[in-house]
Amino acid sequence: MTKSEREQTVQTGQDVDGTGAAGAAVADGAGAADAAGGAEGAGAPRLTGEGLTLAYDQRVIAEKLDVAVPDKSFTVVVGPNACGKSTLLRALSRMLKPAKGSVLLDGSDIGGMPAKKLARTLGLLPQSSIAPDGITVADLVARGRYPHQGLLRQWSRDDERIVTESMEATGVAELADRFVDELSGGQRQRVWIAMALAQETPLLLLDEPTTYLDIAHQVEVLDLCARLHEEQGRTLVAVLHDLNQAARYATHLIAMRDGAIVAEGAPGDVVTAELVEEVFGLSCRVIADPESGTPLVVPSARVTPSRGA
Repeated sequence: MTKSEREQTVQTGQDVDGTGAAGAAVADGAGAADAAGGAEGAGAPRLTGEGLTLAYDQRVIAEKLDVAVPDKSFTVVVGPNACGKSTLLRALSRMLKPAKGSVLLDGSDIGGMPAKKLARTLGLLPQSSIAPDGITVADLVARGRYPHQGLLRQWSRDDERIVTESMEATGVAELADRFVDELSGGQRQRVWIAMALAQETPLLLLDEPTTYLDIAHQVEVLDLCARLHEEQGRTLVAVLHDLNQAARYATHLIAMRDGAIVAEGAPGDVVTAELVEEVFGLSCRVIADPESGTPLVVPSARVTPSRGA
């Protein structure tokens, strides 16, 4: 692909799903909000929600919700279906405007921030992403560089390098010239993650990033997220359904039920049998994972009626 073709790809990528750079939304700044407890080594939160009421039309999902994401943490949000996890993530990324309250980044309301400026600081991988027809993997990943383009800043070798490294990190480099609509669900998910990586934001929100992936690729994606947090110091917020995976990878865990935060903190403090019963309605034991030492939820055995001979 020529330089001019790549530039055209990036410039036309701003509306992949309506918010610039394939759904990424955020802001840059240098201040910090009030400190919140949580992840080991994490700092005062840059991203917070204050007094949030979240709703779709007249259907209220959450009310008077306060949340603070510790800086440089790997925060994971868990809870039963329809408890408001993805809705909260949409609000934090500006995909959903709160009916009441504010989402703040470095103390400023993200509602009034220019989309392109926002997308240079916070990226979003939505739960469902639709690629334009006839686009290749390399071109879709390149659209992650859109927020960094401008009149005086066009496509460069550095952009090309970042796109290549993002594809290599997610294992899709060999698919670079394939059309996205020809890929399996798992392959497409990794391509979208590569695009989010190419955006190079210090904050990254991921709504169910392991969707469509088999267990091996789930671990691969979560290992990648852990490396981004540990080695690059990025702040990640992910919604996950698997509580054991959340406990294993998170440095800060948020448990939700019925639109409210029931508990938050280090996984070892949050994941207890009592909490699992309260949030998920599941009777269980919580033991130490023999591999990682993190909490491992073991559902209680069901009583099976004896059968006569």
